[in-house]
Amino acid sequence: MSEDPPITTVDVCIVGGCGRVGLPLGIAFASRGLSVVLYDINADAVDTVNAARLPFAEPGAAEALAEAVAAGRLRASTDPASVGASEHLVVVVGTPVDEHLNPDLGAVPRALERCAEHLRDGQLVVLRSTVYPGVTALTEKLLAGKGIRADVAFCPERIAEGRAMTELFTLPQIVAARTPGALARAEKLFRHLTSQIVPLEPEEAELAKLFTNTWRYIKFATANQFWMMANDFGLDFARIRHAVAHDYPRAADLPMPGFAAGPCLFKDTMQLAAFNRNNFVLGHSAMLINEGLPLYLVSRLEDRFDLSELTVGILGMAFKGGSDDPRESLAYKLRKILALKTRETLCTDPHVVDERFVDLDEVLRRADLLVIAAPHEQYARLETDKPIIDMWGLTGQGVRV
Repeated sequence: MSEDPPITTVDVCIVGGCGRVGLPLGIAFASRGLSVVLYDINADAVDTVNAARLPFAEPGAAEALAEAVAAGRLRASTDPASVGASEHLVVVVGTPVDEHLNPDLGAVPRALERCAEHLRDGQLVVLRSTVYPGVTALTEKLLAGKGIRADVAFCPERIAEGRAMTELFTLPQIVAARTPGALARAEKLFRHLTSQIVPLEPEEAELAKLFTNTWRYIKFATANQFWMMANDFGLDFARIRHAVAHDYPRAADLPMPGFAAGPCLFKDTMQLAAFNRNNFVLGHSAMLINEGLPLYLVSRLEDRFDLSELTVGILGMAFKGGSDDPRESLAYKLRKILALKTRETLCTDPHVVDERFVDLDEVLRRADLLVIAAPHEQYARLETDKPIIDMWGLTGQGVRV
């Protein structure tokens, strides 16, 4: 492992900066001429970034990373003293729910505690993670309790994975702070990326981010419920949806069915439920529908096939099409269920590296039945005579199961 270089003054330090949210943000700032250090406790990721290699897939980021590192505008470090070298500190850490679906209020404070001795007066501390409402105020209290006179802002990430290097520059940026001075500093920082700034109070912005992700989760649940309804009556939801949405703008946002998964939507819906004292019928109903979809799918397969006599191939283990990110993917829940029902279950994915997976060609050769779990474009034109279960409508052959 390489040693950290000496600390020098930089414009921006990103805490948790080598992950899927922090690294594209750092690259984006560096591409606009700012000097950036990425503080991360993952030494392997730090070494990878300092070698100008991207640790994950993100279109357009690899070239910009190499350019930023070569120009000396971006580097990564495991040294917590890095946070003291910057005018702007951006905190990007995971904010999970626990095994009881309760939000972890301490994720952001813990990240700051790890480097608290290096924080200094006059810095702008920007929370970028999706947080439970009140965490911005908790951060203000934490810093004040340590005698640190810093400005605090909440500026939530709004990008979709795989579109970061476009959306960081095109989407409006929500900016929230308690004081006019902190708000002005945060706005100035993000105007390096976008001209569209939407100011809010911190608690408004915290809810705005949760509402955004929860709305998507509920929309996906609606589509999945509609699909199950049509499917149970032997009707093709894809044909119905096409008719509903065709040149009809009020239904244009009705999604196709599919696994609604990943590290954000379910988790943030549960955070919103907890905020509202678990009185969130829509959110909990969406959870039951979306999380129950693998069980429904297998139940329908059991109606059509004797699974105990079949080898089933699961195509795609990432949480969405075109991604190499398997976090919270419902394909893994599908695999667990099928493992109890089938003679054998094979998994493959062109983007996700896992020693348990096999090549697509082997799956096509050995499997009796194929299930598309992630709609990677490679599966749109499969050459096989095996039955294909395609709830996404990727193959254009209908979505009845």
